[in-house]
Amino acid sequence: MTGFARADGSTETCTWGWEAKSVNGKGLDVRLRLPRGFDALEASARDRVAKRFKRGNISLNLDITWTRPLSQVRINDDVLDQVLAAVDKVQTARPDARPPSVDGILGLRGVLEQIDDEPTPDEREALEGDLLAGLEQTLDQLADGREAEGQRLGGVLHDQLAEIETLSEQAGDLASTQPEAIRERLVQQIEQLTLDASAIDPARLAQEAALIMTKADVREELDRLSAHIAAARDLLGEAEPVGRRLDFLCQEFNREANTLCSKSSDTELTRIGLDLKAVIEQFREQVQNIE
Repeated sequence: MTGFARADGSTETCTWGWEAKSVNGKGLDVRLRLPRGFDALEASARDRVAKRFKRGNISLNLDITWTRPLSQVRINDDVLDQVLAAVDKVQTARPDARPPSVDGILGLRGVLEQIDDEPTPDEREALEGDLLAGLEQTLDQLADGREAEGQRLGGVLHDQLAEIETLSEQAGDLASTQPEAIRERLVQQIEQLTLDASAIDPARLAQEAALIMTKADVREELDRLSAHIAAARDLLGEAEPVGRRLDFLCQEFNREANTLCSKSSDTELTRIGLDLKAVIEQFREQVQNIE
């Protein structure tokens, strides 16, 4: 399911923002982008996502802007003293040598040092707590958005199930007339092959017709389609994630529709079977969007 959420916050040392994006996926795939030094949050973040969602490709991004400098520059007095002593020694030995400039001395390696002003352990712990609380808020918003989308999709899925049910009923009405149609077709075929259809043993004719009708009987497939429709409606009424179970039902829907088409010896029944396959495919595509 798709969705987007964002939550912002600030502390005495920084401002931060979480962004969460969700797109459709058969399983749960979580991708995280965290600032340098905050890798310890990854396990907790993934755990919180897994407790809320079962499907979807979810991307989480954390931005942090520090309100105080995290690094300072200072002069290393020991190194500077050594450099100045070396300058005095050179000038004594070579009075005509050009004296070094200040920026030249400061540019020497080790004279200037950059010191990271990292948060204290207590500050880091408090900040991570705030960040995880912000993540919870972001996931709340994302869940609300996905739930709203799920409710809209629920109506679409119920409409498609109703269409599958209507087509199944039409197939059932048509299938009920097939035995007599098969028998008449068989008689006509025999009449074309023989000059005297009365010479055919009626019992043998009935036996052949029964075999053909047995192979062409689609009532079992239609009964299973009805059972699958009822099961799908029950799943859509549950409060738990049902996407994967509906995925399985879509496979069963397709199997019955394919068998119906393969058994059909009537063009109208075949057309209904093809319409069924089209609606089932639309249903399957929408199922991919729900949790």
